[in-house]
Amino acid sequence: MSAGSARQNAPAWSKRKRLPSGERQEKTAALVSNLRRILQGRRFTTIAAYWPIRGEPDLRPLLSDLCEAGITVLLPRIVTRDEPLQFIPWAPGCDMIRGPWNIPVPGKGDPQVPDLVLSPLVGVDPDRFRLGNGGGYYDRTLVAFPVKPTTIGVGFEFCLIPTIFPMPWDVPMDMVVTEDRAREQ
Repeated sequence: MSAGSARQNAPAWSKRKRLPSGERQEKTAALVSNLRRILQGRRFTTIAAYWPIRGEPDLRPLLSDLCEAGITVLLPRIVTRDEPLQFIPWAPGCDMIRGPWNIPVPGKGDPQVPDLVLSPLVGVDPDRFRLGNGGGYYDRTLVAFPVKPTTIGVGFEFCLIPTIFPMPWDVPMDMVVTEDRAREQ
């Protein structure tokens, strides 16, 4: 992560981490409700999501429901710093191991290509370019797929910023969902 992106990400990380637990739960419930509504109108058999860290919205109850409905839920696994992410099948109760940065990842399973990707937001601008945790993993991964999956950025309303100053390699989300709204192309 560059020093510039670290400075740009720091206020949002800090605000997200300082959010009182009850308020985070309320905002997450509203976000998940909006996300459920959006997902109901889409056809997909695989969905990539994330394990929540640093105060990110916790989508695990939604992911469990999707598994129960027969959707294959995938979580990201970092192979090396400069490679695209691999998305590995996850289900409630599956064996998990600690990956880089101590983030739980499925312990076994073959990588799959998702139909839809839920990407966590630290920040996002009106053109749906996102700031993540600064490693460039999602941008690198999305351009590596033979066909780009539908991408939905998920984060709290305070993640909305005037611009992320996108670089040529940044990939905009197809849609952004917060606790207050869903913005599409």
